[in-house]
Amino acid sequence: IRRPPRSTQSRSSAASDVYKRQTQSTWGSGKAYLFNNVVNITSGPVEDRILLSGLHTVCDLFCKNCHTKIGWKYEKAFDESQKYKEGKFILEKAHLVKKYWTY
Repeated sequence: IRRPPRSTQSRSSAASDVYKRQTQSTWGSGKAYLFNNVVNITSGPVEDRILLSGLHTVCDLFCKNCHTKIGWKYEKAFDESQKYKEGKFILEKAHLVKKYWTY
């Protein structure tokens, strides 16, 4: 997956790292991908946030090149049914360009 900044493209993750193809985001276009791993990002401060799936401790993710907010990382889930998200990353679909994906 590539994030297209203003004049360059920067790889943020690979299709093989997708944990869940479509999920609902709480900001932006509403569609997002849940990833196991991401690269070329920087993290913001950790904070508790109420999302559609309940209360989570998260930190926002920013493109390392253009500093655009592209998603967040789940640090902690308070609901037992959401624990699978801990340590995973949400990237907003609107900020991704599929390149070399087979699906």
